[in-house]
Amino acid sequence: MESGLIKETFNCVRCKEPCSIVKRKKSSNGSIWRCKKCRAEKSIRVGSWFSCSKLNLQEILRLTWDLITGTKTCDIERKSGFSSATLADWRHFVHEQVLDHVELTSSKIGGVGKVVEVDESKFGKRKFHKGRHVEGQWVFGGVERDSGKLFLVAVHDRTQRTLMQIIMEWIEPGTTIISDCWKGYNHDVLTAEGFNHLTVNHSLNFVDPDTGAHTNTIESTWRHVKSRYPQYNRQNNASFYLAMYMFEKR
Repeated sequence: MESGLIKETFNCVRCKEPCSIVKRKKSSNGSIWRCKKCRAEKSIRVGSWFSCSKLNLQEILRLTWDLITGTKTCDIERKSGFSSATLADWRHFVHEQVLDHVELTSSKIGGVGKVVEVDESKFGKRKFHKGRHVEGQWVFGGVERDSGKLFLVAVHDRTQRTLMQIIMEWIEPGTTIISDCWKGYNHDVLTAEGFNHLTVNHSLNFVDPDTGAHTNTIESTWRHVKSRYPQYNRQNNASFYLAMYMFEKR
């Protein structure tokens, strides 16, 4: 209930009176909703996202844990006995639930007196036979210093249009934004929109000698995000992995 997985309250479908949760050993879920007035009973799953499945609650929670922690499908199949089709359906469902929750509960970061470091990073494997080329998924992110609040967005490109749109969606005006010197950050537009924009030229310094600007916080975040999730199928599930990281950091 505290996590919002089970409804906190439920009214009887017969008499509309409040029901209470009572333990029921014969129930596969361990408990049921029971009306105090007419004694009608309902599954504790009613109105929750558990209601769509015939699995018991322990099986659902165990399966969900394996899916959100990146356990390989073959390993889940082996220990659970579920078919690949069942796991594919559940993976899709769990991913949608996480993405919807993060989208509905997210808010802008930063504000007057706050500093947000922004950066882009590519999630993928380096191809040694192609020099410095990395194949994978571009991600744009921002981290608010001190609080650690952040946003992470999978993007198709690093164009000025893409990056500026995300900045407007995720960062409050009045924020001091620190970035590298990538051309996607339009200093004049950021200033006109009420942001204080500082940059650090990484080809010269890690910390700007004049302003003290640096992006060490977001750089550290990239390392943690990339180490947190498995390498396989990372590009196809990028939005889910990013949403999970944002959820865990709240």
